Amino acid sequence: MLSILIPIYNYNVYPLVLELHKQCTDCGIDFEIICIDDASTQHQSKNNPIQFLTNCFFVELSQNIGRSKIRNLLASKSNYEWLLYVDCDTFPKNSAFISNYISRINLSAKKVFFGGIVYTKDKPDNDQLLRWIFGKKREAIAVSERKKNPYKTTFVSNLLINKRVFDILSFDEEITKYGYEDCTFIQTIKLENIEIEHIENSLYHLNLETSSQFLSKTKTALETLLFISKTNSKIEIDSKIIKTYKVLSNFKINLLIANLFQKLQLKLEHHLTSEKPSLLVFDCYKIGYFCYLNSK
Repeated sequence: MLSILIPIYNYNVYPLVLELHKQCTDCGIDFEIICIDDASTQHQSKNNPIQFLTNCFFVELSQNIGRSKIRNLLASKSNYEWLLYVDCDTFPKNSAFISNYISRINLSAKKVFFGGIVYTKDKPDNDQLLRWIFGKKREAIAVSERKKNPYKTTFVSNLLINKRVFDILSFDEEITKYGYEDCTFIQTIKLENIEIEHIENSLYHLNLETSSQFLSKTKTALETLLFISKTNSKIEIDSKIIKTYKVLSNFKINLLIANLFQKLQLKLEHHLTSEKPSLLVFDCYKIGYFCYLNSK
């Protein structure tokens, strides 16, 4: 019936596994929960009890293989018809999370479902505000809005997909660094004309990096985006960054933006790590850094 696949990196996933295990058991379905730790440097011992739960498996890798390969590895170890990808730093919004998905499987002919991501209303510490604000504004999208643009508003962090469909697609293992491997996968689904059904079945995103850490990961993600845009001719990611960069290039001001970014980078980062970070400034930071990367 259902294989729940959880990639882990530096996170205590045991409470999440306990909750999912209870919900699956209450539903009376055949299930397994497969957790693979991608060579974490923290929290390993807290996850060890996973292996003592029925139908649960916990594997630790000795070397980090990246977000694409680990998701493919998880799928390769699965035994059931449906794959549910759940990020390690999430938690079901309600106790009907699994039963909601089971109902959709039974009622719908669709082969891919996305339940949504939400954030808590509680304001985090000041040094975590950028990630929280970004998540609430750009990721926590109402199901009515997600349905208007189903591919662009889908994240792999809460994705239910038929295994036969996944075996046709899989994640691009040439993407080894952080970022955009999920967007590439979703774009592949789109190119195959496979519909994604959006439902109200959210997971809370819990792990908020500091604003400095989020900026660092954003830069790495933009480096990955540049790599994809230059090496994968089959996939054109529906990205505002790429679209904006093309416009700037057409007007021949991309180098000007790159130079301006270098001069203003520290000031921009100071603002984005402050108590009142602006998403508009964050967008400017991203396009500036992308222009800079392309100028090197």
